Amino acid sequence: MARSLRIEYPGAFYHVTSRGNERKEIFRNRGDREQFLSYLESATVRYGARIHVYCLMSNHFHLLMETPHGNLSQIMKHVNGAYTSYFNSKRQRAGHLLQGRYKAILVEKDEYAQELSRYIHLNPVRAKMVEKPDQYEWSSYRAYAGLAVAPPWLYRELIHSFFGSDESTSHKMYRSFVEEVVVGLCPSPFDNVVASTLLGSESFVEWVRERFLKETPKDRELPALRQLADKPTLEAIRRAVEGLCLNDRAKARRLAMYLSRHHTGLKLREIGAELGVGESAVTQASRRVADELRGSESMRKCVDQIRVKLGL
Repeated sequence: MARSLRIEYPGAFYHVTSRGNERKEIFRNRGDREQFLSYLESATVRYGARIHVYCLMSNHFHLLMETPHGNLSQIMKHVNGAYTSYFNSKRQRAGHLLQGRYKAILVEKDEYAQELSRYIHLNPVRAKMVEKPDQYEWSSYRAYAGLAVAPPWLYRELIHSFFGSDESTSHKMYRSFVEEVVVGLCPSPFDNVVASTLLGSESFVEWVRERFLKETPKDRELPALRQLADKPTLEAIRRAVEGLCLNDRAKARRLAMYLSRHHTGLKLREIGAELGVGESAVTQASRRVADELRGSESMRKCVDQIRVKLGL
């Protein structure tokens, strides 16, 4: 089975998530959650992890994490392994608690730290567990909003630096930043992930490719590497689409947005700027094409032809 690439280096910044096996609960009570947080704390002490953001749901968790020593695998082995041992011992059970390997997306820190923190902190609201993020106890939101004492191991400095020079101002501005959005309309930063592995600008993706993907990866990681290696330009996509949709300019435009979003690694605003539209127009066009692909055989064939032409 293909799996995502693991790219590790000192100072790398990740969104990490892990889900319960068969989507079953991994946190059943307060004691479980407190125990898991204790393993995050020990990861900062033993392995130098910087935990920027966390959110513990019922059957999975989210972390925004930095690894000054380039040791993500070591950190997650400690956290997931220790928690699985604790959970199994407490319930007198054996076997896997978590579903496969944890998922880690390498993130361009300065570009996406704010948006990812908001997205993670709004998880309980999207899941309809609470109406507002400050009502949820098991995330780092209340610490960021100045509504609870932050654990000493939570590294808030980076994200707070975007919201004011003093703590009181940053608390207030961060609350506004998170709570001002309409949850259902808040775009997911993960819509821009490349090869299930990278979230960042085109220059960031190119830097990672040049620095870390020169050597032949493990066989199961080849599909992700090919997706990174075969990134077409937006102009190449536009030419390929227009060549097949000569009589339907509106359809060609929608397809160009959809394929650019999924295959170029460009941000929504970059795609929009090239095509003369806003970010929301790119999102809406992509969703429309996705809906058409589910219901139209002719649309699926058209997209397949374009992908073949682009070598995808």
